[in-house]
Amino acid sequence: MTNNDILKKLRVALSFKDTDILEILKLADFHMTKSELSAIFRKEDHPNYKECGDQLLRNFLNGLIIKNRGKRKK
Repeated sequence: MTNNDILKKLRVALSFKDTDILEILKLADFHMTKSELSAIFRKEDHPNYKECGDQLLRNFLNGLIIKNRGKRKK
């Protein structure tokens, strides 16, 4: 299972739209455009397909934690 598959499954399971995912990424200080994000959700044989890297998935998960739990207290 690739990172793209994991992100797609999380998007469906949590009923997120592209804007929701972009907001979550911003919480983790990771910025990307809507077109870059849509390239990740394309099929592998599509010419504009982009592979989801470990950094993107990690930042999405960290942003999801911040959204649900709040920022870490120091």
